[in-house]
Formats: sequence, C-alpha cells, structure tokens
Amino acid sequence: MNITIVIPAFNESNKIAHDIKAACKFAQENNFDAEIIVVDDGSTDNTYQTAVNCKTPEKVKLSVIKLPQNHGKGYAIRTGIESSTGDYVMFVDSGSCIPYQDAIKAITLLKNDICDVAHGSRKMSDSNIKVPQPKYRQLLSKLFRYCAILLMNIPAEFTDTQCGFKVYKGNIARQLYKQCTIDGFMFDVEVIKRALKKGYRIKEFPVTWTCDLDSRLCPQRNFFTLICELIKIKIALMKHTKN
Repeated sequence: MNITIVIPAFNESNKIAHDIKAACKFAQENNFDAEIIVVDDGSTDNTYQTAVNCKTPEKVKLSVIKLPQNHGKGYAIRTGIESSTGDYVMFVDSGSCIPYQDAIKAITLLKNDICDVAHGSRKMSDSNIKVPQPKYRQLLSKLFRYCAILLMNIPAEFTDTQCGFKVYKGNIARQLYKQCTIDGFMFDVEVIKRALKKGYRIKEFPVTWTCDLDSRLCPQRNFFTLICELIKIKIALMKHTKN
C-alpha cells in the first residue's frame, strides 16, 4: 500500500528527526511504500538541515520542502498535500503527540469505504489522554468548538476538528486542499466544510494523545485571529456558492 505522510514544521529542529524516525518505523512495521514530506514553513532554526540529514529505510522516500518565509500551518500542509502521490494521505503535527500506529484505525475505515476522510479525535470516549491540556486550554477549546458549530454550522457530531492527525483518500485530499484558501490554523474547518459540501463522508476515530505544551498555537493570544479566519472561510464559501 502506498501512503504519503505530511509533517508541517516551524522551528522544530529539536523534534523533526524523531518525527521522521517514527514515521519510518510506522511504514516499516506495516510494510507500506511510504513517502514522507516535511514542509519547513520558513523556520529560523536548523529544522530544514536536520530533516534533510535524516536517513530513511528502503521503500520510504523523504522529501523536504523549504518555504522561504512563514505562511502558516494551513499553507504548509496544503503545499505538502499538493505534492503528494499516495493512495492515502495523512498529516501529522510535529512532536509525535499521537502514535503513528493509531493511523491504522483510519486506514481501515478508508480501505473498507466506510468514509473518505478520517479524523483523529482526542474527545471520543475511547481516546486515551496520557497528558491532558491545561484547564485554560480545555476551556478555550470548548469555546472554539461552540463558535465553529454556531458560526460555521459544523455538525456537533464532530468532537475535535483541530486534532492534528487526519487521513484521507489520496485523490480526495489533493482535490480538497487545492481549493482551500486559509493559510492559518483554521484550515481544518475550511477542509471540513468543503468536504461536506461535496458529499464526502467524514468519520472520527479515537487516539492516544499526549499534550505538547511547546505548541505553535497559543489560543488565548490568537483567539481573535482564529475567529476572523472562521469569518473569512464563511465569506469565501458563500462567494463560491454564488458563483
């Protein structure tokens, strides 16, 4: 089976080698022909060189894309997915907060044609939270979810739209991300809206998760920006409908 793993990275020189090693191990253990695409989103540290220096086993191809400046997580993932070739495409946040082996649950859903897009969720009853978020981040996460439901009409059945562990049928991933416009953290919501609009089926699956406080998203500082991105998505989709 052929799979592409996209890893967005911004100033992740201390994590990226471990991320690549974990992705390689996952591919080997499951006998996948794998393509790992690291997208360095304008890092100012040694992320790019550290990634380039990583060695990969047979049947695992590593590509490292260096963006000249920081554009945002959405832009980085879009760049990686547009360059992908896999029958299945997944993106994983740097830091390995969720073990790669959890993706087998998603791939099984996709292979059995139960869905077209599989989202990891930290909020499902079967999920295993080893290190939880601090209370203030949990509160802001709940507030954001309510905003997404009310402002964007995201179905309430989706418990964790922002989890950085998602797997797609390859052609569907490339089609959806090619149409997206949001460069920042709210790209997940735009992809969900576009997928639902096209009638694609989205299912969540439980994950094992360990909170990484070294995150590039600071909810309390970026909350207003996130809401503005939601409004931008709403306007863009309305314009698309009119056209």
